[in-house]
Amino acid sequence: MDYKVKVIGGGLAGCEAALQCARQGVAVELYEMRPVCPTPAHQTADFAELVCSNSLKSESEFTAPWLLKQEMRRAGSRLLACADSCAVPAGHALAVDRVAFSEKVNQAIAREPLITVKREEVTRLAPASDDPSATNGEAENAISATIIATGPLTSPALSQEIARLTGSDHLFFYDSISPIVEADSIDMSRVYLAARYGKGTADYINCPFTPEAYGRFYDALLAAQSVEEKDWERLNYFEGCLPIEEIARRGRDTLRFGPMKPVG
Repeated sequence: MDYKVKVIGGGLAGCEAALQCARQGVAVELYEMRPVCPTPAHQTADFAELVCSNSLKSESEFTAPWLLKQEMRRAGSRLLACADSCAVPAGHALAVDRVAFSEKVNQAIAREPLITVKREEVTRLAPASDDPSATNGEAENAISATIIATGPLTSPALSQEIARLTGSDHLFFYDSISPIVEADSIDMSRVYLAARYGKGTADYINCPFTPEAYGRFYDALLAAQSVEEKDWERLNYFEGCLPIEEIARRGRDTLRFGPMKPVG
């Protein structure tokens, strides 16, 4: 019996699924719509591009993220191996050089002869028996499966197809844009290095405020121009992932007990 797997989506989950299938001797067609059909958040057409944080969370023993990564390592996760090989200093967290990470995943995909990359948008999910590319003989002697791993940036057409097949409503997607600060723009004589919560190594640059400087920052933050809402966004904010200006509007000291609390 021959096996054939279609993986839709070249992000973290899709690449891991494709690589694991190939490791088991299963032929894979890996579909990624970029760059033919770009998304509102991706900047490249690379596999496993990280569009938000470059952190894969804690490596502190006995935490949930640590346990999950340990289980994945022992199970032979290909992407965690890529992440470990291009890690950057991040205290007690596993953080990666996002460009190097994508390049490592690209190379792993390219080295697998059983993975065929399809750069096209998938808009229809057909049962195996409806596969127009299969002859009657192939349909009888092959087992086909489809893994949908398109994530929150699924194209509108495929999103509607998933909704049609599942009969379910769509959920909201929340993401954040983290500003990148150039290291040479920081006056190192006025800052200090520390570990977050005293764990791991002191890899984080801390920029302390005096009460007066904090007040000026707070006033400027509330007066600053915000990023305009995109057509594809509906700003029904999730309490666990609020923009910093939304937190600040709840009170002058809210930031000091939230994302700007002094924990290193």
